[in-house]
Amino acid sequence: MADLQDELHATTEVGELDRPDVEGEFEPDVLEFQDERGLAVDAGPEGPEGDEEVAADDPLVRAHALLAAHPVADGYSGLPWALRHLPWYDLELGESTIDTDVPRLREGHVAALFWSLHLSEGLVGERAVGATLEQLDLVRTVVEAHPEGLRMAHSAAQVTDARNCGRVAVLLGPAAAAALDDSLGILRALHALGLRVLTLSGASWAGKNGLTRFGEEVVRETNRIGVLVDLSGASDATVRRALAISKSPVVFTRSAARALRPHPANLPDDVLVELGITKGLCLVPLTAEQTGPSVRDVADHLDHVRALAGPECVGLSGTYDSGAAHPQDLSDASGYPRLVAELLGRGWSESDLALLTWGNVQRVLRSADFTARAARSRREPSTAKIAELDG
Repeated sequence: MADLQDELHATTEVGELDRPDVEGEFEPDVLEFQDERGLAVDAGPEGPEGDEEVAADDPLVRAHALLAAHPVADGYSGLPWALRHLPWYDLELGESTIDTDVPRLREGHVAALFWSLHLSEGLVGERAVGATLEQLDLVRTVVEAHPEGLRMAHSAAQVTDARNCGRVAVLLGPAAAAALDDSLGILRALHALGLRVLTLSGASWAGKNGLTRFGEEVVRETNRIGVLVDLSGASDATVRRALAISKSPVVFTRSAARALRPHPANLPDDVLVELGITKGLCLVPLTAEQTGPSVRDVADHLDHVRALAGPECVGLSGTYDSGAAHPQDLSDASGYPRLVAELLGRGWSESDLALLTWGNVQRVLRSADFTARAARSRREPSTAKIAELDG
C-alpha cells in the first residue's frame, strides 16, 4: 500500500509538467485573427493600424495571441443532444441554429471539447443504457462526417495530436450515472467505447446522504480504468466522500462559486479549498444562471475559484447547446477571446491563463491515466453487485 501511495502521490505532480513558462512569450507579430465583423486582421509588428504600442497593449490582441499558443479545452458541450433535433447539419460549413460549429470553434480558439452523453429526465435501466449508446454512436458518426474539423480523442496525448493536426479533439463524456444501470461491467464497456467522464449525481448510490458502499466501489472502479468522476450536481455529502476516497483528481464539469451565486450546482468555499488540496478541477460554466449575465460576472467566479483552489484547479466549461442562457458576449463558442481579454485586464498572468484554458484539463487527463495504470497492477476488475453491497 505504501508503494501505491507513493506512485499515486506523483499524480499530483504531473501537472507541473503542464505549467508553461510563458511570461513574455506571446508576441502579436505573427498573429492573424478575425475581428468582430469576421474579417481577417493582421496584428503584425505595427498592429492593424500601424500602431505597435496600441496593438501590444490591446487586451483582445493579447488574448488571441495567448489562445493561439494555449487554446481552450472546453469541459462541457451539449451538442450531441442538440444535433438529434436537426434534420441536417454541416458543422464544418457552419450552423446558425446551434451554438457550436467548426468555424466558431476556430474563432474562439477551442482545440478540445467534451461532448456530453447526458440523458432526458426519467430515463433509467435499459432505456438509459440504450439512449447513452445511441448518443455515443451519434458522436462517432458526427466526427467521422467532419474529418477536416474534428477528431476523436481518448487521452491527453491524442488531444495534443489532434491539435497539432489542426483538428478539434472530441472527448466522450460526461455520461449520466443512470447509464450504468448499477453495473460495473457496463461502466467498463462504456470506457472501452471511449467514455472519459462519469457524472455521479442522480444515482440511488450517490444521493443526499452520500455514497453507499456500491457508490464507493463505482468511484474505485473509475479510478482503476481511468474514467474521471464528475461531481457537478451531486449532494454535498457525495462530493465530500468522493473527494476523500478518489485516488484520481475529480472534476466538476459545470460548477462555479456558491459564495457569488447560490446555485445548487455551485461549490461552497470549503469544497473549493479541499479541491485545491486534492488537485481536482472546477470547470466554471459560461451560463447566466450559474455565473451571471456578463463577462465580468464569469470573470468574478474564475477569480474566486482561482483564489481558493489555486490556478492549477480552475478551467472553462462553455456549456453550449445545453439549453442554458449565456452571458452577453459569450453567446457561442467564439467568445473565449473576450473572456480571456477581461482576465488579462484583471492582471491574470499568461502562465495562469495557459493553465486555465489548456494545461489543467491536460493534467487531470494524464493524472487519471497514471492512476489507472498503477491501480490496474494491484486491483482486478470489480465484480461487486449493488444487491450484495447495499441490499
